[in-house]
Amino acid sequence: MFYSFEGIKPVVHPNSFVHPQAAVTGNVIIGKDCYIGPGAAIRGDWGQIIIEDGCNVQENCTIHMFPGVQVVLKHGAHIGHGAIIHGAIIGSHCLIGMNAVIMDEVELEEECIVGALSFVKQGMKIPKRSLVAGNPAKIIKEVSDEMMDWKKEGTALYQQLPKNLSSGWEACEPLLAPTELHLVKEGKYRPRRK
Repeated sequence: MFYSFEGIKPVVHPNSFVHPQAAVTGNVIIGKDCYIGPGAAIRGDWGQIIIEDGCNVQENCTIHMFPGVQVVLKHGAHIGHGAIIHGAIIGSHCLIGMNAVIMDEVELEEECIVGALSFVKQGMKIPKRSLVAGNPAKIIKEVSDEMMDWKKEGTALYQQLPKNLSSGWEACEPLLAPTELHLVKEGKYRPRRK
C-alpha cells in the first residue's frame, strides 16, 4: 500500500515491484528494477528515502529515520529479510544480512557485507569492501572477489524478479494436493515454465 504524507506521495519506477502488503509512506523514491517484499515498512514521513536502481528490500524490513534525515540505498543494495535501516546510507552493491540493524549516521561505502543479526552502531563509517559482523558490529576482514561475485549473483535474481512477477504473479486459492509442477527432483528447484 502507498500512503501520502503531508501532500507528498511515493514515487515508484514502473519496472519495479512493490508488494501490496508493503507499506510505503511519503517522501520515498524507488528506482527501476527494485523489489520491495511483503511486510516491508518504508516510512518517508520525517525525511526522505531514496532507493536507487536495482535494490531489493526483502520481507519485513524497516527503513526510517529521525526528522530531517535522508536515507539512501545506492545502486544494487541488497537488504535481507527483517533488516532495519534507520537513518543510514548504504553504498552500492552492499549486502545487509537478515535481521541486521543499521543505525543512524552509519555510512557503508560500496561492496560491503554486513552479517545476519549484526548491530551496526550509530555513526560508524565503514570503508569499501568491508565484511562487518557482530553485536556491536566490527570490521572482520575485506570482502573477497568471490564473495562479491556471490552477492551480485543473488542480487541479479532480485533484479529479475519484478519482471517475473509482472507476468506470472496473481492472487489465487490454494490447491488441495500437489501437482506435477510442485515436484522437486534431485534437490533442484523446478524449472520455470516458458
